[in-house]
Amino acid sequence: MWSRITPVTRPGSRGYVGGVEGINTRGQVVVKDKEEGGCDGLNSLPSLYIDLCLGSNDTLNVAAHNTLARWYCRGEEGRLKESGDDIAVREPVPAHSVVSPQINNTRAATMTTYFSYPDESLQQELRRIANAITAPGKGILAADESVSTMGKRLSDINVENTDENRRKYRQLLFTTDKAVSEYISGVILFHETVYQKADDGTPFINLIKEKGIIAGIKVDKGVVPLMGSEGESTTQGLDDLSQRCAQYKKDGCDFAKWRCVLKIGKNTPSYQSMLENANVLARYASICQMNGLVPIVEPEVLPDGEHDLDRAQKVTETVLAFVYKALNDHHVFLEGTLLKPNMVTAGQSCSKKFKPEEVAKATVVALSRTMPAAVPGVTFLSGGQSEEEASVHLDAINKCTEAKKPWALTFSYGRALQASVLRAWGGKDENVKGGQAELMNRAKANSEAALGKYKWGSCQGYAGDKGLFIKDHAY
Repeated sequence: MWSRITPVTRPGSRGYVGGVEGINTRGQVVVKDKEEGGCDGLNSLPSLYIDLCLGSNDTLNVAAHNTLARWYCRGEEGRLKESGDDIAVREPVPAHSVVSPQINNTRAATMTTYFSYPDESLQQELRRIANAITAPGKGILAADESVSTMGKRLSDINVENTDENRRKYRQLLFTTDKAVSEYISGVILFHETVYQKADDGTPFINLIKEKGIIAGIKVDKGVVPLMGSEGESTTQGLDDLSQRCAQYKKDGCDFAKWRCVLKIGKNTPSYQSMLENANVLARYASICQMNGLVPIVEPEVLPDGEHDLDRAQKVTETVLAFVYKALNDHHVFLEGTLLKPNMVTAGQSCSKKFKPEEVAKATVVALSRTMPAAVPGVTFLSGGQSEEEASVHLDAINKCTEAKKPWALTFSYGRALQASVLRAWGGKDENVKGGQAELMNRAKANSEAALGKYKWGSCQGYAGDKGLFIKDHAY
């Protein structure tokens, strides 16, 4: 039902309607009485100011809406100007109103283009956080491994996967010298880590923030099979996301991360998979922003397969196009988001090897074709590359001149920042300083790469140039 419709021409002017009650199911104006020069039907009625009081029990009359939309497209404003009639807009305009484009261009006459961004203060907060994370020469340490994934990391160095060993390792990371904040702007945590403490009782999240580093949180609950697909997946965790985001914000987190994965195969990624994962990412981003968290959107195209660089580039472009269409559909405030994509690399089983410059060109071109300039930055995932490969490719991307790059291009590395740290530590208390030194060295190397100033091969760690690829990798 239309609850109220008010004409905006002056009483007594041509086309004024008195006693307007509403619009019937055929989109016609209903009047109690008609003044001289007035009208009964909408087709001769000048522009209306429409106040849609849409409550939970109200429904929009589609016929009336369509009729009004057609009327607004007729150039009535020009006819009003010719006749000398005024358009008097009643104020204030409710936030949920739909107003004629002639009256207020920030509201469209059709519901498909209605939007509502966060209020100005929230926009400023989201923008500030996103810009701080992508400050020049800084990137993200992804320390958000789940209990099971952390178990695999510890198993590689013959350390048992216990609560205490996980806590000790993360304590090593977060008690690294404050100088690490020159290279690391943010840390992504797992739920368990948010509430863990150092030996002296200081919460890890406090240790991080005392260094001027921003705390973030992984909020997805892992991938699940997508029925009807060829081994594809979607990501779960939306059901209680708003409540969790509100709590994480209260507990000191300022950004979040959600990962979706897509596979390249003969028939994949499918339309179903790209559409589903894009909408899941968009819904997650919207919920995060509503709760004051900057969402890092991670649509990872896995490196598994035999595909070449051209195929990887085309798939990445298509996936990102789906993602940004969905973000637009969900009215996500892009200036308060970050993208965490894969670099465009050939499949792990591809027989042809590509140079860093070729990887950089494919990556930059793919982003330039799909990613809005409004997004502050790109925080690349390492995707199973070795520590050195991840640094070299990031450096090449920042040096690439094949396309415009209006965003910060930096890192959000897990394995590519921690492989040498784990090997240097080995689960022994006496090796903590050695592990922290490895973290500092690799963070510095990636900081230089984010500025396009890394000297390839200059940072040799315990992990060397060992590949870190894991088939069908899941966190």
